Amino acid sequence: MTEPSLLLISLSPIDRDSRVLRQLSVVAEFGHVTTVGYGPRPDGADEHIQVPEDLKTLPQTLTGVARLALRRLRSAELAAPAIQWTLKALEGRRFDVVVANEARILALAEQVAHGAPIWADMHEWAPEERTHIVSWRLLVAPLMDHLCREYLPRCAAVTAVGGRIAELYEERYGVPTRLMRNSSRRQDLAPSEVLEDRVRLVHSGSAVLGRNLELMIDAVAVLPERFTLDLYLVPANDGGAYMRMLRERSDGSPRVRFHDPVPPAELPRVLNQYDLGVFWIEPFNTNARLTLPNKLFDFVQGRLGVAVGPSEEMAPVVREHALGPIAEGFALEQCVASLKDITPEQLRSWKTHADVASVPLSFETDAEVGREIMRGLLAR
Repeated sequence: MTEPSLLLISLSPIDRDSRVLRQLSVVAEFGHVTTVGYGPRPDGADEHIQVPEDLKTLPQTLTGVARLALRRLRSAELAAPAIQWTLKALEGRRFDVVVANEARILALAEQVAHGAPIWADMHEWAPEERTHIVSWRLLVAPLMDHLCREYLPRCAAVTAVGGRIAELYEERYGVPTRLMRNSSRRQDLAPSEVLEDRVRLVHSGSAVLGRNLELMIDAVAVLPERFTLDLYLVPANDGGAYMRMLRERSDGSPRVRFHDPVPPAELPRVLNQYDLGVFWIEPFNTNARLTLPNKLFDFVQGRLGVAVGPSEEMAPVVREHALGPIAEGFALEQCVASLKDITPEQLRSWKTHADVASVPLSFETDAEVGREIMRGLLAR
């Protein structure tokens, strides 16, 4: 019997995209996988088509921008240079299942599927991905809404990272959307020892403007001397401008340390040496308001306590599993108040609870969602 031929498209550097790598590990259980994306062949792919780094995933040419401005959305669906290149690269190929990551490639997925079932992993809420940026809100948001409205109802399966985001896709576009969280693989770790005179805070992720990472730096500046903050940050596509601002903000404080980013598979073991993972993100748009990010699950697998603000998706998880302090708001004084009186006993308790939660909050639970989807698509 011929092995199923599976196509997984993510116009991201897949070898560094933790969500897509975990998705790929599930898809690879079911057949021969061809991946399309930036960067080298990711682990788990049998074949990789590498998109040139300089090709954009949105129609950012003069013609493309004109189409967006004039709301000629159908003509803009396939106009992005990276999408045009991928169409040519896949010309004449046929696949049994197509896995499409994020809204911008939905039209591309239908073109290359030739009638094969499509699993659309939407990740976050596509219509408001970057609406805090005026040009994106005016030009790109209508295209994202159009792609979702036109193509999601044609997909055989749709997934999203959080329960409320899944509900939004169902409410606006009428498509059943399953929850597949950004959970990390379970790690065989134990909580590290708590120091009586230290509270070791840590944050990992992308240094992206809008995530208000400076709030953590400002908080440490006014917290007692026993608090330290270590940052494992991936620079954004801004030439490192935001990262430089963060370094300047820390003003050379010995209690704030910047580290090189760590590969996703190694991150929980690196985090394990700390006490409390911190992520206070203000609800400046829908995705920020409803975020349930991979870093929360990385913190749990690192057996850390977790400190968050009153985020709609994160706070219930932290509360349910008794993982750590929840600030009353996102103002500096509220975040500081949630931490300043922490005791070693509390840290030990939160880290112990993270150890217990490492099973239900692991990718082993979410991977089964992907397996059920793949079984269903291949049985069609």
